[in-house]
Amino acid sequence: MLGFIWWMIIGLVAGALARLLVPGRQPMGMFITMVLGLIGSLVGGMISALLFGQDPMQPGFHVGGLVMSTIGAILALVIYLRLANRSEAPPRI
Repeated sequence: MLGFIWWMIIGLVAGALARLLVPGRQPMGMFITMVLGLIGSLVGGMISALLFGQDPMQPGFHVGGLVMSTIGAILALVIYLRLANRSEAPPRI
């Protein structure tokens, strides 16, 4: 149970850092920010495993893990914003 709570905290921090680093307005609440950070953690863990050969399922806090989680959250945020902006575009006549 503690591991799940730790994932939520890291996800919220990574999502918040991504929102701070990406310019522009991001209209989303704390829950979506946390989900974005969790997705970023998964993406960052996969990238880290491919680049550095580390096991992404290894427990514990690592600064590199937070950095990779933030990078993954930035990628996820950019994709989310592009998809959200595409769906809000007015129809062309």
